[in-house]
Amino acid sequence: MKFIIGNWKMNGNNKEKDTMLKALHKIKTKNKIILCLPFTLLNGENFGICLGAQDISEHSNGAYTGDISGEMIKKTGAKYVIVGHSERRLYHHETNEIIHSKAVAAVKNGLIPIICVGETNEEKNAGKTTSVVKKMVSECIPKMGKYIIAYEPRWAIGSGLIPSEKDITKIHKVIFDTLNKIGQEKTPIVYGGSVNAQNAHNISNLPHVDGLLIGGASLKSKTFLPIIDSID
Repeated sequence: MKFIIGNWKMNGNNKEKDTMLKALHKIKTKNKIILCLPFTLLNGENFGICLGAQDISEHSNGAYTGDISGEMIKKTGAKYVIVGHSERRLYHHETNEIIHSKAVAAVKNGLIPIICVGETNEEKNAGKTTSVVKKMVSECIPKMGKYIIAYEPRWAIGSGLIPSEKDITKIHKVIFDTLNKIGQEKTPIVYGGSVNAQNAHNISNLPHVDGLLIGGASLKSKTFLPIIDSID
């Protein structure tokens, strides 16, 4: 079973959500489909599709204007939450320490965090990809509960660029080995970054790739459904 995770980012409305969920409900697949939506769209009928949030507060409650707690997310019926997406790291300056705290908050509230790791273009060009990713994994993961690791090279997101299959395999092996050392070798590792219907099949079949995290292509049925259909 592969994880196919759609991340709508700051897009969508209730009508578009319902249209997508109805379309996903009709698909016959052995894989796990998860749709991560803005918090305002998490309530309501999910048509049997697993939903996730896109961020979580490290705090449980209090004077944190604009934050959404794990308890609030759980009460919507969502089961997953993206933590540490590259856009959160870039625009909100989230550190590994903050991301770790958010992952812990998710687990404590019965949610499964999808913890994003990946290098910038500058780090890639400096040959630091392996060390950066290992450090992110080691410092961001919670010490308890279940979680998913998403490798998303930050330079590939929304750019149309993508690492070679050899490079994806290499970094997923690095993540697997890092997790294996602490007895977490069964943790799913998914790839994200410029995934489309043309490359999804090959990427999803690489060693230690347990699924895909999909951004813009998950917004419309005409681009999302072919990706799902292409994955064994």
